[in-house]
Amino acid sequence: MKRMIRVVLLSLLLAGVVAAQAPGTSPALKIGSGDLLDVAIYDNPDLSGRFRVDEKGAITLPLVGSVTVEGLTAEQAAAKLQERYKSEDILKSPQATVFISEYATQGITVNGEVKSPGLYPALGVRMLNDVIAAAGGETPTAADNVIITRKSDPAHPITVEYRPTALTPEKQNLQIMPGDTIMVPRAGIVYVLGAVQRPGGFALEGRETLTVMEAMALAQGTAHGASLKHTRLVRTDAQGRHETLVAVNEIFKGRAPDVTLKDGDILYVPTSNGKIAASRTLDAVIGLGSGVALYRASNR
Repeated sequence: MKRMIRVVLLSLLLAGVVAAQAPGTSPALKIGSGDLLDVAIYDNPDLSGRFRVDEKGAITLPLVGSVTVEGLTAEQAAAKLQERYKSEDILKSPQATVFISEYATQGITVNGEVKSPGLYPALGVRMLNDVIAAAGGETPTAADNVIITRKSDPAHPITVEYRPTALTPEKQNLQIMPGDTIMVPRAGIVYVLGAVQRPGGFALEGRETLTVMEAMALAQGTAHGASLKHTRLVRTDAQGRHETLVAVNEIFKGRAPDVTLKDGDILYVPTSNGKIAASRTLDAVIGLGSGVALYRASNR
């Protein structure tokens, strides 16, 4: 009866380890030199323990000595250990489990719009949200999706939606495997500067454009003394930088069509008592475009 209970408990333990190690259809990872393995031999605690894979790709186990495990999955390594203990006539029906608790050489790379891009260790089970948090979180200019390139399938990167600042955030329950690369793309930015309540840059968050009306709303409207009829749009394209007069007052009144703003555009609202030459306005606005506050365009 006690043996049956132990078998049931072992089965539950194995199921929990497998579920934690490889949720969904995550690929099985292979053991490498320097990895730390948790080896459990059922009903034999003296043979169980934590073992570091040496430079030759082997671990040294009690009674059986050196066993090469490099290049095997955890499941394959467990089967090999069972066979070794059985062939050496040490155990009659050995039951072994192997869990890769630390990956020494296969870190997770995080690039793009995070505060601390770099290589992060893959210790235990790492989820997408945890890895991005370890990289300091996203910057205000981050897009609302991330691109994950699996080491096991580098030719087919996957894109997943990721919006931790949304009013109802959906944290991705997606496991990140050792050797994977996470790229957080940059969202487009539209700048609204000058005589507005909240001047700054606004990330487009998955959208390709904003209208002037939407941009002014994000900037929380005009400040005292704003001259809407002299508002200028500064845009840079393949032909260079251009400055266009935008009659925002006419747009507000419905007398002129709303103007579409694109990534990199700068909408500058001057004051009515500050008449600046067009060339000076262009230079001043381009200068203001760097170093301003950045905001998410929404908290969707």
